[in-house]
Amino acid sequence: RMASAPPSYCFVAFPPCSKDGLVVFGKNSARPRDEVQEVVYFAAAAHDLGSKVECTYIEIEQVPKTHAVVLSRPSWLWGAEMGANEHGVCVANEAVVTREPASESEALLGMDLVRLGLERGATAKEALDVIVALLEEHGQGGNYYEDGSTCHTFQSAFLIVDRNEAWVLETSGKYWAAEKITEGVKCICNQLSLTTKIDAEHPELRNYVRSQGWWNGDSDFNFSEVFSLADDHLACCSGRESLEKQGGDVSAQAMIDVLRDKDSGVCVDSESFLTTASIVSVLPQDPSFPCVHYFTGTPDPSRSIFKPFIFVDDVKLVPKVQSPSFGNDDPAKKIPRFQEKPDRRHELYKAHEWVRSLLENDQDKGQKLMRIMLDLEKQGLEAMEDILTRTEVLDPA
Repeated sequence: RMASAPPSYCFVAFPPCSKDGLVVFGKNSARPRDEVQEVVYFAAAAHDLGSKVECTYIEIEQVPKTHAVVLSRPSWLWGAEMGANEHGVCVANEAVVTREPASESEALLGMDLVRLGLERGATAKEALDVIVALLEEHGQGGNYYEDGSTCHTFQSAFLIVDRNEAWVLETSGKYWAAEKITEGVKCICNQLSLTTKIDAEHPELRNYVRSQGWWNGDSDFNFSEVFSLADDHLACCSGRESLEKQGGDVSAQAMIDVLRDKDSGVCVDSESFLTTASIVSVLPQDPSFPCVHYFTGTPDPSRSIFKPFIFVDDVKLVPKVQSPSFGNDDPAKKIPRFQEKPDRRHELYKAHEWVRSLLENDQDKGQKLMRIMLDLEKQGLEAMEDILTRTEVLDPA
C-alpha cells in the first residue's frame, strides 16, 4: 500500500474573487507517471427499470435517467478523476489517507463516485447526496492503480461545484462530512481539510468516532483532527494564495496559470507521479449563459494545451482523445487483474509525446511549436470569454 496519496490539487473561485460573476473550477490530476488519461463524452440516456451499471469493480443498480457528462479519466477504469455534466455540475476526486485503513475489497472507487455523482445529480447538492448514499450502500475500496503487484488503496475527498455553490466532501469508509462554500477561494488536496465548520454529515459520524475513542464528545468536533494521521491535516493548498492575489479577477487564464505552476508544487512532476491531466471549468452564475470546460487530455499542463468543450445538441466524439478498447480481454477486467499492461495511448497522447521529445532534443523548434500552440489556446480562451461576457441572452442551440 502506498504510504501517502498523490499530491493532486482542486480549486474553486466564487465572486467576489472571480471575474465577471463567474465560478471558476480547476483540478490537476496527479497519477502514476505512465498512466494515460482520456477525455470521453456520454450522452444523456434513459435506462430500463431494474437494469444494472458495471462500474470499475462492481455492478450496481442503474437509475431511470442519466445526465450527459464529459469526463477525464484514467483509461483503464469506468469512473473519472474529474468532469462535468450538462447542468453545470463539476466534480473532482482526491485520494486521501486517514487513520482508518482503506479497504482492499473491491467496491466503488472514489473515481466511480465522481462519474455517478455527475450522471445522477443536476446540482452540486444533488451530486453530494448521490455520492454519500452510494457510499453507504456499496462502500469504497479496491486498487486505485493499474498494478498487479500491490494493492494501492485510499479514502476519498471530493470538490463538487455548480453555478451557485460548492461542497467539500471528505470520507473515511462509509462515514463522511461536508462543508458548503458560496464565496471566495477554496482549495483541497490529498490531505483532509474540514475542521469544525461542517454543514452536513453522516448521521452516525460522531457516535462512531466516540465509540472508537477518537473523540471524547466534550471538545469541538474537528473532522481533520479526528480522522487524520498525526499532523497530516495541516494546510496543504499551495496555489490558494496565488488565486487570492488575483483579487476579484480569477479567470480561466488565472486558473490555468496556477495549474501550470511547478514551483508551488501544484503541477506535479516527480519520480513517481505526474500531473497526467487537467481541467478548468467556467460556470456563469447567470443560467442563460453556457458553461465552458477546458481539458488537456495529456500530461503536464505546463506542456499541454487546454481545449474547450461546451455541451450542445449532437456532441461529436473525438476519437483522438479516446484510448483503445480491449473489451473483455482488458487485463483490468480479468481476474486476477492487472497481469499485463496494454498500450492505452490515444492519438493525442502520442502527439504530445512527440512534442515533448522535440522540446527536449531541439529546443528552438520545440519552443516555436509551443508558442504556436499557446497562441491557439489564447485564441480559444478569448473566444470563450467573448461568449461568456456578451450582454444578450444566448440561443441555447
